[in-house]
Amino acid sequence: MIPIHHIFIVVFIIGAIVLLYVSWHMKTQQNVQKDMLRISQVEDEATMEDPRPLLDPGIMFVETTDNMELKPLVMCSVESTARQNPDKSIYFFMKGFSGNLSQYPEPKYRRIHLLSSMKNVVLLPLKPTELFDDTSLKYWYQKVNPEKEVYWTHVFADGCRLALLWEYGGIYLDTDIISMRPMPFTNFTCPQHAEIVSNGAIGFTHRHHPVLWNCMEDFVANYIGNIWGHQGPELLTRVLKRWCQTNNLAPFIGKECNGISLWIKNRFYPIPYPSWEMYYTPWKKMDIERTFSATYGAHVWNYMNRE
Repeated sequence: MIPIHHIFIVVFIIGAIVLLYVSWHMKTQQNVQKDMLRISQVEDEATMEDPRPLLDPGIMFVETTDNMELKPLVMCSVESTARQNPDKSIYFFMKGFSGNLSQYPEPKYRRIHLLSSMKNVVLLPLKPTELFDDTSLKYWYQKVNPEKEVYWTHVFADGCRLALLWEYGGIYLDTDIISMRPMPFTNFTCPQHAEIVSNGAIGFTHRHHPVLWNCMEDFVANYIGNIWGHQGPELLTRVLKRWCQTNNLAPFIGKECNGISLWIKNRFYPIPYPSWEMYYTPWKKMDIERTFSATYGAHVWNYMNRE
């Protein structure tokens, strides 16, 4: 028979082990909770410090007015790009969009709901103050007076596309480009003709490309908002000439210059803007195939034909 004091010793040892385990488990749980709290605080701080969304490179469109009743051409531009590029995210940034789709009821805002129903289309609010932060455009935006600007909507859009490409990378397209085939992700620009590189279609595979920073610096340093195109195509042309160390970009069209391709104009501008009316005239099938055989997206020159 086991002596009674041996039994008490065994019970005491077991009890001590249980107490030690419970104490250790509680401390471990407390440490885990503290770590989780720290992680949560870091995530909250990161969110508060940079409220801009985290996006993978995709294809971007911008609406810089407060208008939320989308025009048919804008709708067609975004939709055609989404359908031609089903494996890519299509981001539509709108200045008048709150981010809450329920605030835009049908049928008045039917087109917004149609776009949001497409699986690869993402609607996002355009917040210029946050977008321009940490760039030279921040101070320009703080000082500029839109009411005194002749081409404010267009100049504002010129700045937004540079900042968006700088922040996220990907492809920017004007909302009057109708996509005709899938677009490759690469660093590209596309001249309208031998002397001017348009900013209506631009691509950079990764964020923070130095050319984009140079463009934003030039945007502010040489700002002349009352000259049509000075902050857009002419700016991009100026910067690319410095990037390519040349006064003539024509020899680089169809080639690459320091990591940036200058695509042939037919990629996006198969019909030059003085001939925009050709889009609305009858075509023969043979002429369509010849004109658009190398086209990713047709720029239909909305500014010229808006009336």
